Formats: sequence, C-alpha cells, structure tokens
Amino acid sequence: MLCSTPQFKGVDILLTSPWPKYVGNFGNSSGEVDTKKCGSALVSSLATGLKPRYHFAALEKTYYERLPYRNHIVLQENAQHATRFIALANVGNPEKKKYLYAFSIVPMKLMDAAELVKQPPDVTENPYRKCGKEASIGKQVPAPEEESACQFFFDLNERQGRKRTSTGRDSKSPHPKQPRKPPQPLGPCWFCLASPEVEKHLVVNIGTHCYLALAKGGLSDDHVLILPIGHYQSVVELSAEVVEEVEKYKATLRKFFKSRGKRCILFERNYKSHHLQLQVIPVPLSRCATDDIKDAFITQAQEQQIELLEIPEHSDIKQIAQPGAAYFYVELDTGEKLFHRIKKSFPLQFGREVLASEAILNIPDKSDWRQCQISKEEEETLARRFRKDFEPFDFTLDD
Repeated sequence: MLCSTPQFKGVDILLTSPWPKYVGNFGNSSGEVDTKKCGSALVSSLATGLKPRYHFAALEKTYYERLPYRNHIVLQENAQHATRFIALANVGNPEKKKYLYAFSIVPMKLMDAAELVKQPPDVTENPYRKCGKEASIGKQVPAPEEESACQFFFDLNERQGRKRTSTGRDSKSPHPKQPRKPPQPLGPCWFCLASPEVEKHLVVNIGTHCYLALAKGGLSDDHVLILPIGHYQSVVELSAEVVEEVEKYKATLRKFFKSRGKRCILFERNYKSHHLQLQVIPVPLSRCATDDIKDAFITQAQEQQIELLEIPEHSDIKQIAQPGAAYFYVELDTGEKLFHRIKKSFPLQFGREVLASEAILNIPDKSDWRQCQISKEEEETLARRFRKDFEPFDFTLDD
C-alpha cells in the first residue's frame, strides 16, 4: 500500500460518508451524535493511515468542526501535519445548519516541510490513537472534550515551525516525556473567516490570504480592519505570502483614502488578542497634518508613561519583536513608525483614544468601540457602500 511507503506523507483531502468512530461527541439542540455508537471504526482506521489534512463527512446531517488533531506522538515520532475534521449538514436543512465549507489549500507536495508540520495553537491529541491498538504504546495525553474554540478557514504557509528538542523514534519508551500543552484559545475566534462567530456582513473584500472588514463600532463609517484569513496572532508571525498581501492592502487603502481627501493611520495591539487585527483609520486631510498625529501619539504615551519609540521607516517589525512578544505598533501615512514593547500592562483602547482625541478626530466619546455600536441593518448599509466605493481600487479583481 502507498501509505506504508516511507515517501507517503498523507493526503490533502479525505471525503467519506460515515463519520469516523471516536472523533468526538457533539451535543446540539436536536440531540447528540455519539461517534462511539454511530461512527465507523473502518473510517477511523482509514483516517489514521491516510493522515488527511482535511477530512469531510456528512452522513449524520449536522454541522460540526472538530479541533485539529496531531498525527504523531510528540517527542517520540517525527512531526507531521495536523488533521481537521469537518462534518456538514444536508443541503437545505430546515435548521439552516452549515452545509457548505469554503477554504483554500496549498497541496502538501508544494509546501515546505517546516510549514507543513506547523501545529495550530489549539491542536489536540489524535482521537483514534487512544481508542485503537496504538493505545498500548506509551502513555498518551487524553484528548480533551470538545469545546468551543477557533475554527480556521485554512492553515496556509505559516512561517515558523515549533522547535523540537528530541526526534527520538523509540515509541516503546515506557516513560515518554509529557509535552507541554500549547496555549488554548480563550473562546470562539471572532476573526477566523470560517468561524460561525464571524459577522460576515461586515466583510467588504476577500483576497487570497487576507480580508477586509468594517470595524465593529468603528471610529468612522470607513474604519476597516486588515485580517489574515488563517489564524495568526500578530504581524510578526505572518508568513511571507500573507505579509505580501497585507502590504498590498495597505498600499491600496492609502490610494483609496487619498482619493477621498483622507490619510490613513494603521495600528496593531498584540496584547490580550488572539487574532491579528490591523486597524486602518482614515483621518480627513483638513483635520490635521501627519506631524500632529505623530505628536498626539507621543504626547499621550508620555502622559501614560508608555515608551513609544520611533523606529526606522523601512525597518521590519519582525526584526524588533519576537513571535509571542506583546507590543503596540503605529504606522503613519508617511511611512513613519512608532513602537512600544509591552512588558506588563497596556491600555486596551490607547490607539482609539489618541485618534478620537480633540487633536485629531475630535470624537472623544468614541474612544471605546462598545459605545459606538449600531444596528445590523446600518452595518449592512455601510458595508455595501464601502464595497461599491472600494471596487475601482480592488486589486483582487485582477487576479
């Protein structure tokens, strides 16, 4: 069999009708899908052998997206890619459960080995391993119960793989070292594009690796976010392909806002956040000069004892901050950049407070987004308007 050869790495997509046995129980309003009773052990064995990156099934007629799981034993086997199991409901079901799944995937044969085996932050142990014959090999970390967490649109070309301190292959070791559990998301991800929590009516443009969305409770009607489609926590962790598209969006938005008599200010707060949100706020040219905006940030930072430093215009944030480090970063329309390395605490609304201040937009009552929320109908109207206005600048139409 192909899967028994050393060259076999796995498959990109596996489609089955039955769910695999033991993939996980799922409770919903119409009852519970118990995969110990209705799941297929043969499909579980097939998934274990083929190691698909995505496994789709539909027989149980309900939507369910499991947390991704490993295909290797940590510290005992060479790292392999993770698998995502997605079950889809039947088409046109009255409960309106999800029966379509949009995603983009780079074939594994075209991916760098380190990128392919990059483990998602919420990865779990293999649910089939502990229930099959392999359960007797070593001491396994039990798979956690299913819980609400980030659901990923796709996991494309993440730049850095997790370093391994050992590549030992002796799976018969009676006392394997227990791996350190990776940090888990605190709850559902509001920005992974495939997540049910995403308010998709706010999405105004979708590229290959990133998308634009109107900010919830924005400082203005055209306050937007640049967000990666895949789950990245900060700019520092983005792969080269995603960075390239982020820069393309930034340049395009500058042209768009300039045509409307505005300059745009960008900032990122990588602190108490789990998905990169690059805030893009337009400021009318008539309101103030770029130097005024720069001075406002520096002055308010000094007042709050925040060390906001100017960094070289053409410098790369990745040269300054390490993955996982907390920071606040501002980019002005001139290319000037201000950076603060967060060591202890940081005011969550600092960027908004500065831009909402009298010196810039003069809307101090909007410094907290929660005080700026409008109805869904109004949001839909603003989104339609932005899409129409942005269309002449939309570089994705050229692809």
